[in-house]
Amino acid sequence: MTMDKTDRTYAVSKTEDEWRAELSPAEYQVLRQAGTERPYVGEYTDTKTEGVYACRACGAELFTSGTKFDSHCGWPSFYSPLAGDSVEYIEDVSMGMKRVEVRCANCGSHLGHVFEGEGYGTPTDQRYCINSISMTLRPADQA
Repeated sequence: MTMDKTDRTYAVSKTEDEWRAELSPAEYQVLRQAGTERPYVGEYTDTKTEGVYACRACGAELFTSGTKFDSHCGWPSFYSPLAGDSVEYIEDVSMGMKRVEVRCANCGSHLGHVFEGEGYGTPTDQRYCINSISMTLRPADQA
């Protein structure tokens, strides 16, 4: 996992006013201001539907249902992103702890955080803890 700088240019680049016009206030707070939705309230926390999870801000494909697992943490959890370059990693030292923030590599929107070494029985021993509100599920049967 390589930490990226936050001053990079993205394929999808908009002003904050444009983002505010396109996103609901709750979406904007999570995606553009690195907020977090409350645990156990997101629409995808317990979803078992097969498909691809895309960035709600720009539509870039991020995760598949095949890497989603039940972590019982209150947010959707994945053990790997769709492709190595679909997300970027930023060191996050807010909230009095050191964490790794996960952002959409296409538009820079905040998705959640990734944690390692928690002992989940997944191939990567990683848990991508992602806000439901930061994604849109594209069901496989509607592709």
